[in-house]
Amino acid sequence: VLVRGGGLLPRMEPFAGELVQEALTEAGAEVRSGVSVTALTRENGTITATLDDGSTLQADEILFATGRAPRTEDIGLETVGLEPGSWLPVDESLRVEGSDWLYAVGDANHRALLTHQGKYQARIAGAAIAARAQGVPLLETDRWGAHSATADHAAVPQVVFTDPEAASAGLTLAEAEAAGHRVRAVDYDMSGVAGAGLYADGYRGRARMIVDLDREILLGVTFVGPGVGELIHSATMAVAGEIPLDRLWHAVPAYPTISEVWLRLLETYRG
Repeated sequence: VLVRGGGLLPRMEPFAGELVQEALTEAGAEVRSGVSVTALTRENGTITATLDDGSTLQADEILFATGRAPRTEDIGLETVGLEPGSWLPVDESLRVEGSDWLYAVGDANHRALLTHQGKYQARIAGAAIAARAQGVPLLETDRWGAHSATADHAAVPQVVFTDPEAASAGLTLAEAEAAGHRVRAVDYDMSGVAGAGLYADGYRGRARMIVDLDREILLGVTFVGPGVGELIHSATMAVAGEIPLDRLWHAVPAYPTISEVWLRLLETYRG
């Protein structure tokens, strides 16, 4: 497994990759980070990959993920003054910048390259198109308004279906700090949750929530562990809803479920 930094998807906390790497290593995979492939050759059924650090690898087959590109090369963008094959920058209502009628949702606009975010953007764009057609004032500049795709910046959920699963919603610690928020990261070992032990023997996982210390709300949540993809929507609602922590304290998790990790995180925050 070769891992190169960067990419177009929202980032996750570093520990998510570390736990997945540990599992891959235990399964017999060799993980090399910070490298890329510069050449591939096939000879007598064997593929040789040359890496940018000068080393080589041999394999029977290679799956090479090259990233994403917008599929806009042959849809007539040149007829409206746009470059074929380019990403389409949009405003918060998903209308293409410089246009009064063209909208772009999903991967083509380069905002949040996830299927569910494209569906979300389509809902926002549809509401904006209908409002403009009816002459209704738009709320595209209002944070969390009906015509503003705020979640693309503040509450993107994502799941990587590895073993263990890695899931997150909202900002990482580094992103929150870079944005100027005064924050605290609260971590919890998910093996300490009663429901985790019922879910799987030897359950291993980790949870983190990023607390905005000035507003006492959550800016981001990350879970790593078996089955955590089913937990992430609760995190998404907490982040998108900007639920105050003193109110979240009253959201009682059913016992014994892995959702009790929410209680353990809040207990850890309260000290």
